[in-house]
Amino acid sequence: MSIIQAEIPAIPATRPEAVGMSSARLARIRPALDREVAEGRFPGGVVGIARDGKLVHLEAVGFLDAEAKTPMRPDALFAIASMTKPVCGVAALSLVEEGRLLLSDPVGAYLPPLMTMQVAMPTPGMLSGDGPIETEAQRRPMTVQDAARHTTGFVYGGFGGTAVHKAHPGTSLTVANEFDAEGLAKALGATPLRHHPGEAWEYGFSTDVLGLVAQAAGGASLGTLMRERIFAPLGMAETGYVLPQGGAERFAKALPACPLTGKPQSVTAATTAPRIEVGGAGLISTVSDYLRFAEMLRAGGSLGGARVLSPATVRWMGSDHLQGIEGGPDRMDPGLKGYGFGLTVAVRKNPGGSAFMGAPGAFGWSGVFGTYFWVDPAERLAVVLMAHAPGEMRLRYRRLINMLAYQAIEN
Repeated sequence: MSIIQAEIPAIPATRPEAVGMSSARLARIRPALDREVAEGRFPGGVVGIARDGKLVHLEAVGFLDAEAKTPMRPDALFAIASMTKPVCGVAALSLVEEGRLLLSDPVGAYLPPLMTMQVAMPTPGMLSGDGPIETEAQRRPMTVQDAARHTTGFVYGGFGGTAVHKAHPGTSLTVANEFDAEGLAKALGATPLRHHPGEAWEYGFSTDVLGLVAQAAGGASLGTLMRERIFAPLGMAETGYVLPQGGAERFAKALPACPLTGKPQSVTAATTAPRIEVGGAGLISTVSDYLRFAEMLRAGGSLGGARVLSPATVRWMGSDHLQGIEGGPDRMDPGLKGYGFGLTVAVRKNPGGSAFMGAPGAFGWSGVFGTYFWVDPAERLAVVLMAHAPGEMRLRYRRLINMLAYQAIEN
């Protein structure tokens, strides 16, 4: 099936003052990031900011390749890792809107190996990582809502020291080339859960499960669902699971060594299709493309006349779904203390109490390689930062760009 790319006009640019922001204050972004580049902590990146649906800031800072001293460019390509998750969430919610899927559906109705799961008991051997793992039957089957909010009980291998973490098959980035859809469902079905479904938030394969469910319910690969339902309507021509033709020269490079540990590091882009397009990671994109996605969410589900989701569905997505559930996204980023979690996005609950600025109802997510986005409906704001700054330094740049965006708001 051929997919015709929609002729969607670019997000219109305007003077920041026309939408209540300060040009002088937005101009603080470059020197702040330039200092990080000069001190050898940050390779370079691209920042996009929109308010009231108007582009007020799009700027490339630092280097596309720091070793070669190649300047960063606004159309640079980045591996967005877990910023794939909200895209998967929107694809799944578009199926919910058509009645093909319900959040209350058991995952096992679409993925039979996941209908009956065993849950690890908190024995000393399990918690220490030495094993053995003793299990009990799940108290209830995991649901599609669990898959969308990280409460399935699945974790990522290596994201913790328990025996259950050791038993899990890697991460979203590794399983995409190790399994096909059927094989991944079987592998996960044979893995004991860390928690009973619906009882605790923990980062892991939940969104990959959501992607498998969407693929089964939608009758097409997840990448196809994304292209037909999101990328084509929004004009996101350079977003996908494979580096676009001729894109290698625009793919940003990380610093060759982590500035904190000195260990070698790199970020790569897929040049051939993965065995499976997973919901948890894998997309490659640009700031301009992803800002279109973010602005669609900020505006209540539509952009340039193309409606992807209804306003009610976007509000549902960006509401806290963790009432009565142990844990939350501050397990991944301590700066998110006080945040809840919606359907594939972290959700701000209160004005204070966090290392991030923002109004209640702001929501977004980030990627392990250094990308970050959020939308703030109350402040009419959509922001995307893309950089290849993996490791703990990425936490610094999320907070830095967050503050630099908000301090530029005047009314």
